[in-house]
Amino acid sequence: MIVRSFAPIEAPDAHTLILGSMPGVASLEAGQYYAHPRNTFWPIMGELYGAGPDLPYTERMACLKASGIAVWDVLQSCVRAGSLDADIRGEVPNDIAAFLVTHPGIRRIGLNGGKAAASFRKHGAGCLPSGVNVRVLPSTSPAHAARGPEEKCELWRAALLG
Repeated sequence: MIVRSFAPIEAPDAHTLILGSMPGVASLEAGQYYAHPRNTFWPIMGELYGAGPDLPYTERMACLKASGIAVWDVLQSCVRAGSLDADIRGEVPNDIAAFLVTHPGIRRIGLNGGKAAASFRKHGAGCLPSGVNVRVLPSTSPAHAARGPEEKCELWRAALLG
């Protein structure tokens, strides 16, 4: 089945871009980034920027925008059954180069997990302007259980606020 990503959460003055791979089934059904209840993305955003899961989605997006954080996916579409990144085939990338041109203040890119990092290396790494720092972050997906929520949060804090 062909799945498609969402429009980015963005503000013209964004300084940080967080890139995932492709929304999972729960997110696609809800029409919201990181909608799976066990995904640690929104709890981490709550700790770092006040955009926690207790807020309505529109308010979480507003908090991120006000904090200079943009959220998008490396992939525009792909073929995948279910939610596992390992099952992604037929990748079609988003135009990250154009996004960076229209958001010249971006100085940091955080890649949410290994698949986002691999897809970014394949499709987007060649478009980076000088001075942009790219970090691979531990996946916030509940499928990535090698690290607990607290450890993930601390690693995200060090990468995004350090």
